[in-house]
Amino acid sequence: MIKRLVIVGGGTAGWMAAAAFAQVLGPSVAVTLIESEQIGTVGVGEATVPHIRAFNNLLRINEAEFVRKTQGTFKLGIQFVDWERLGKSYVHGFGSKIGQSAGLLAFQNYWFKARQQGWAKPLDAYTINTAAALAGKFMTSATDVPPESPLANIAYAYHFDAGLYARFLRHYSEQRGVTRLEGIVDAVELHPESGNVTTIRLQDGREVGGDLFIDCSGFRGLLIEQALKTGYHDFTHWLPCDRALAVPCEKVGPPTPYTRATARAAGWQWRIPLQHRTGNGYVYSSAHLSDDEAAATLLANLDGKPLGDPRPLRFTTGRRKLCWNRNVVALGLSSGFMEPLESTSIHLIQSGIAKLLELFPRDGFSPVLVQRYNDRLAFEFDRIRDFLVLHYHATERDDTAFWRECRNMTITPELQGNLDLFRDSGRFYRNGEEMFGEISWVQVMVGQGVMPRSYHPLVDQIPEQELRGFLSGVEQTIARCVDAMPGHQAFIDRFCAAAMTPAMRS
Repeated sequence: MIKRLVIVGGGTAGWMAAAAFAQVLGPSVAVTLIESEQIGTVGVGEATVPHIRAFNNLLRINEAEFVRKTQGTFKLGIQFVDWERLGKSYVHGFGSKIGQSAGLLAFQNYWFKARQQGWAKPLDAYTINTAAALAGKFMTSATDVPPESPLANIAYAYHFDAGLYARFLRHYSEQRGVTRLEGIVDAVELHPESGNVTTIRLQDGREVGGDLFIDCSGFRGLLIEQALKTGYHDFTHWLPCDRALAVPCEKVGPPTPYTRATARAAGWQWRIPLQHRTGNGYVYSSAHLSDDEAAATLLANLDGKPLGDPRPLRFTTGRRKLCWNRNVVALGLSSGFMEPLESTSIHLIQSGIAKLLELFPRDGFSPVLVQRYNDRLAFEFDRIRDFLVLHYHATERDDTAFWRECRNMTITPELQGNLDLFRDSGRFYRNGEEMFGEISWVQVMVGQGVMPRSYHPLVDQIPEQELRGFLSGVEQTIARCVDAMPGHQAFIDRFCAAAMTPAMRS
């Protein structure tokens, strides 16, 4: 029976794992986390997707307290600027659907016909998240409106300070019995016959034994790679960016309820508004841009005064060949890296934790459970990869060598199949448990300029005048709902404003 669970590494991944295991497994499993203050964490992941609300609900975390203590803001989606072409932007909004359904077909099928005939508004006008994001409005789902109202089911996520989030979860975990050990790993001992990890030896001579080990040691992969030699699937062919620079800047004006991703000459720049500052970074290809050029571009495109020097980060996009190898499960950066274009890093930590709990072994390590875990994680990584590649490949930009290469790259058969089907008649079908659903794929494909040649034939069963009235009614309903919503800053001020220290005020 698994009685001792050891997490190597803290940060977001380590403390998310510790908190979840403490909450779900309870006192039947002793959870120990090893980390060192001397080893920094990457800590640039400050944007999330709505799935994180399920994680916080599992932990029974009070939302207002969580937002206050992490200097958080709310997120309705991501704005993409200059991706299809220079001067063009769109919003990938969260939610379960675009507009409102009309019978059998999803809303976008009717929009495709209206667009072809020249009288449809941009897709952003028909979805509560995208319209509210661009208007700077936010609220959580209303309970005093009819269930069919767009205000009754608002999907949202958070921006927060990743360091404060880890600190928040550390406090949560230690209150529930997790033991934290301060120390640097010096050696990893393996069983001579099974090859399983048996003991972690620290530099000060202490030894920590365990039954199941969770590798949250970041890119180093102390257990999964350095000790077990698991191997890595490299995605650089499809996702050529291999470096990033991150720098916070002073807050200027009220925070936007969305993340912004602006395409640059050799990659893209993120902007993540928090209550006390704004997070920024430039993800780029070192084959197309020098570090100095990237730093100059980043610093020249900040809202406010930088609060430090840009921090460099080098990475190789991809995933471990096995996320669960022997008695080691890798979470976070040790399991793989998907660049933060669609804010998937924290989701992949959450997903790995959830799947491990679903497949948690009764005794020993069943190869059937391990195989299923690895298959599901590989599928999730690969489908996220294809969704990210869509942003780079479906573009009209040819102003730099980087964008010309992205346009002309060979893509996976799965992504090509999605594009072919959508270009034919605007159809998309979600593949099993993949993270991004129809609303995400449709918004990004349309936003990137991928448009269908035709539309679903059932749309023609609705007379044109009735179709015009339907689209107009959806647009007007969305507009009225957005008008009724408070501003993002006003909502934060009322429900979850963080305490400002003297340093923040200055």
